[in-house]
Amino acid sequence: MTMLADGVELVIGVDTHKTSHTAAVVDRFGGVAETFEFTANPAGYRKALSRVATHLRPRVWGVEGTGSYGAGLTEFLAAAGERVVEVERPARPSRRNGAKSDAIDAVRAAREVLAAKDLIEPRRRGEREAVRVLLATRNGAVVARTKALNHLQALVVTAPERLRSRLGGLTTTELARRAARLRVSADQPIEDQATVRAMRACARRALACEQEATELEAELTRILTDQVPHLLAEPGIGPISAAAIYLAWSHHGRIRDDAAFATLAGVAPIPASSGQTTRHRLSRGGDRQLNRALHTITLSRLSCHPETRAYATRRLAEGKTPREIRRCLKRHIARRIYKLLENTP
Repeated sequence: MTMLADGVELVIGVDTHKTSHTAAVVDRFGGVAETFEFTANPAGYRKALSRVATHLRPRVWGVEGTGSYGAGLTEFLAAAGERVVEVERPARPSRRNGAKSDAIDAVRAAREVLAAKDLIEPRRRGEREAVRVLLATRNGAVVARTKALNHLQALVVTAPERLRSRLGGLTTTELARRAARLRVSADQPIEDQATVRAMRACARRALACEQEATELEAELTRILTDQVPHLLAEPGIGPISAAAIYLAWSHHGRIRDDAAFATLAGVAPIPASSGQTTRHRLSRGGDRQLNRALHTITLSRLSCHPETRAYATRRLAEGKTPREIRRCLKRHIARRIYKLLENTP
């Protein structure tokens, strides 16, 4: 995160959509020079850049959705040597008339950049994007497997006694494997035939998703071992947690310090003192996937890392609650991870 230079003359705010984008050229005092629309493809990007090139420099592009609809534009502008910053969806004031248009949103995006104290660089593509698509697809496979297994368990509960007696009492894994091998016989009642087909379909779907998730996790591990081996070497950090951390961090210099990284992770302590009580509470903001990764790492270290367990024992003796101890550990781990990522080539 870097601050906007005082010498910037123009900010181009871009409201992004699937097939078209709307840009607003705003001067450093907030005045709107022009707004225009262009298509979301290389030809449209070139048209927008040539149109903006007639204005003063230096300039900054504030693009919404640099990781989604604005990804193509962000990559094009970066390759052209333009400075691009990421803009969150601008806060829309409450109005009775509900004024809204793409041009208004683009102007708001530009003014958000002008008013911001800290600007966010877009996340890089390349290896990071490879990790993102693999992790997202793996997570989808895990969710689909869980739904299939839940459906299978429900089928067992309502199945005829002839089937339920054969499949009851099995573990989830064994149930899926046994159900995947069920056969339909012509002499079975129609209810049994339909139930067997449904169970077999759910079980095979669950096993296929499990295999898919395993293969994707292996590919994730291979990329992360090449990019951030020092992160995987830390106690309590596996490939899934490492992937979430790598996605949020992205590259050297994007996040200004460990305090900003802790805020991004939602583990920066928030004062919650009252009267004679001095305490802090957990943050509910930030990147929740990154926060989840830090929480998983904390629980892992509390269960098997001697230094962490000794720290927790000492803080419990001092009167800290388990939740407060976890908050402190998350902040410490965030600081440790940030320094590790920034200081390792």
